[in-house]
Amino acid sequence: MSPPATTAGMIYARPTPAKRAERAVFWLLRLSTYFVLACAACIFLDIGLKGGAVVFRKEAPFINVPFLTRAPETLNVLEFEGRKLTLGDAAFRKFRAEHEAALKGVRVETYVYSAGGIFPNIVGTVLLVAGSIFIALVLGVLSAIYLSEYATEGPFIRFLRLAIVNLAGVPSIVFGLFGFGLFVIAFDFGVSLLAGWLTLALMVLPIIITASEEALKAVPKGYREGSLALGATKLQAITTNVLPYALPGILTSSVLSIARVAGETAPIMFTAAFVVRDELPWQVQQWTDFFFQGVMALPYHIYVVASKIPQNEYTRDVQYGTAFVFLFTVAAIAMTAVVLRLRLRRKYKW
Repeated sequence: MSPPATTAGMIYARPTPAKRAERAVFWLLRLSTYFVLACAACIFLDIGLKGGAVVFRKEAPFINVPFLTRAPETLNVLEFEGRKLTLGDAAFRKFRAEHEAALKGVRVETYVYSAGGIFPNIVGTVLLVAGSIFIALVLGVLSAIYLSEYATEGPFIRFLRLAIVNLAGVPSIVFGLFGFGLFVIAFDFGVSLLAGWLTLALMVLPIIITASEEALKAVPKGYREGSLALGATKLQAITTNVLPYALPGILTSSVLSIARVAGETAPIMFTAAFVVRDELPWQVQQWTDFFFQGVMALPYHIYVVASKIPQNEYTRDVQYGTAFVFLFTVAAIAMTAVVLRLRLRRKYKW
């Protein structure tokens, strides 16, 4: 015969309205999380399957090399000798030169950006992300060091922190218009890499400042006090005993910033990107002109091919292929920061 249950056990096992409500909230939160993950999985699966079919092939070399190494071209579609031909601009010019007489009276349909590849877009995206993150990290870490280590708490510093937090919520198109007015027009940088770098850096600067300040504050005070006790200056203590241990947290903010910088179309469109540009930034006479060259960018290209040109059977591959490469490029840059963060975290522990 089992022993009688204790009073406390009976009370604990008895379902109460509070416990039922808590369980309902638990399942609501759980299902909401699973729903968000399922939606994200569907989106990435759709882009992965359709875009992956554009980038990868079933035959050797198993990768669509022209799509990744050529510039965007206009697609020319025509009926020739009972066959339907789809040719990019370069191939069509060569074909027309060889069959000029036979092509008289043949109707040629053209579809913008439906042939060629996206190599200039990949290059432009990588340059924009790398340059803007570098500028934002330098300015953000310096600002975080001042706020964390040097600034005296007071009304002005509290107002400054509030302003930084509010800037993080400003829509990206506002930063785009600001960069267009200040860097493109007032400073006369034109639509260029430099204007795009500065605009994108200012856009993610609040995130990096806030995360970097929290990472610096998380380092134990004993590290600072030990350095000062051994005769180091405050700057020496920060650079040798505080900043290295805060780097993993600082790089966490950079990972978040990379995704935002790469995916924001409005600032890139206003300050740095062209719809079409044949030359790459380094194809200039003087190296100083590199910073004042506009570029093509993957998010702007997706925007153009998805909304600014007539949709047809030939644009689908370009849209999904570009989106797939864009996600892969952003993931590769972010993974580089993640790997660096993990290595620093193993090296600097407290």
